Amino acid sequence: MVSYLSIVIPIYNEEANITNLWARLSKVLKENWPGQEKTWEVVFTDDGSRDRSLDMLLAIAAEEPRVTVVEFNRNYGQHSAIFGAFAVVRGEVVVTMDADLQNPPEEIPKLVAKIEEGFDVVGGWRQGRTHNDSFFRTMPSKIVNAVTRRTTGVRLHDYGCMLRAYRREVVDAMLLCKERSSFIPALANSFAKRIAEVPVGHAERAAGDSKYGLWKLINLQFDLLTSFSLLPLQMLSVLGVIISLLGIGFGVFLMAYRFLHPEGSVGGVFTLFAVLFFFVGAQFLAFGLLGEYIGRIYQEVRDRPRYVVKKHHRSEPGKS
Repeated sequence: MVSYLSIVIPIYNEEANITNLWARLSKVLKENWPGQEKTWEVVFTDDGSRDRSLDMLLAIAAEEPRVTVVEFNRNYGQHSAIFGAFAVVRGEVVVTMDADLQNPPEEIPKLVAKIEEGFDVVGGWRQGRTHNDSFFRTMPSKIVNAVTRRTTGVRLHDYGCMLRAYRREVVDAMLLCKERSSFIPALANSFAKRIAEVPVGHAERAAGDSKYGLWKLINLQFDLLTSFSLLPLQMLSVLGVIISLLGIGFGVFLMAYRFLHPEGSVGGVFTLFAVLFFFVGAQFLAFGLLGEYIGRIYQEVRDRPRYVVKKHHRSEPGKS
């Protein structure tokens, strides 16, 4: 059965938040989409949780037929968990959100309303982060946003907010992409014609610890750069050209100096530096060109699975 709205939520060790999350989310869904004309579903992905998260999700799914649980065989990461849910959603509009309740479920109708205005992708723009998050959380986020704007060419304020809405055709297009490392907000923009942002609330994490530490944010930054841009490789080539030109210029300066001041010519060590600069620059240029080709090959041949689904849990008859 096709639904109008699908809610996708990745779960990893969130037993402290699941009960409150489901109470608030189900209330929002039942109040805003109560009839059969615009039905809804919720797809949770258990991303290899080590606590009681899976058992709690299965209990919810047993009572609510509109809930599906995708169980991974181990932890693959947030974006893989979202893709695992994307593969089974049936809604025309798909909304993603985190389970930590920093994304208030009460903001979902705002995003859906914007989609209904004709937009393909609607992102949440978190308000009040400076009050609820520390400097060490907000500063890396600002860096990620700046780099994402530069690499994608789409100027949004908040790429780090997972409270986002997508049209079904955008989700289907993302599912066709087979690369292992994908930053979903940036990838979605590749297939969207009309993109918007809406201000949304941002709360402190209700319970538990953040799953995005500094090292994960750094890895995300590298994934973003290598998945959506060849700019680092191109800059390496540019650096090689600049160093080579500096070496040539230094060599010309030394020759001119010796010609104009033969009695006070500089020692051979400076000539050696000029030659060294030239060859080091040439090496950087060569490495950059090689990296350009390797980067393109790498983008084409990545075809490893993002995740492995252990089981789909759905209470509808005839499905498991």
